[in-house]
Amino acid sequence: MKTNSINLVRSSWAIVATMDPVIVGEIFYYELFEIMPEVKPMFSRSTMPEQSRKLLSMLSYIISKLDKLEDIMGEVKKLAQRHVQYGVKAAHYDAVGEALIRTLAKGLGDQWNEPLKAAWIEVYTLLSGAMMDADEQNNVMAA
Repeated sequence: MKTNSINLVRSSWAIVATMDPVIVGEIFYYELFEIMPEVKPMFSRSTMPEQSRKLLSMLSYIISKLDKLEDIMGEVKKLAQRHVQYGVKAAHYDAVGEALIRTLAKGLGDQWNEPLKAAWIEVYTLLSGAMMDADEQNNVMAA
């Protein structure tokens, strides 16, 4: 991952992190359910405010480790395993990525631009790819 992309993601996340996590989460889940309404039942285990805080906490943690992703890949794989148990499929990752980009664009307003969008897409593609790879590895091992 390019240093410039890491810096763009971190600086923009510093702004998002000052916002109310429940409101940011509400925007994200609104976008996600608009893109892919069939995933809404997957989120019935916890309240939306709780889910929103978990989401933003996980994103903050991952963003803090972007320059040392190899240190957290084990955790990313465990996260992927938990998501499989919730019913997450490979197709869901695209919807989540799109919802994240829409949420960031709304939250950052005039500060959102193409280089920033490209950096976020790079980060999300890398992480979602690692999660999908972990899922595939689990399926191969289980077969």
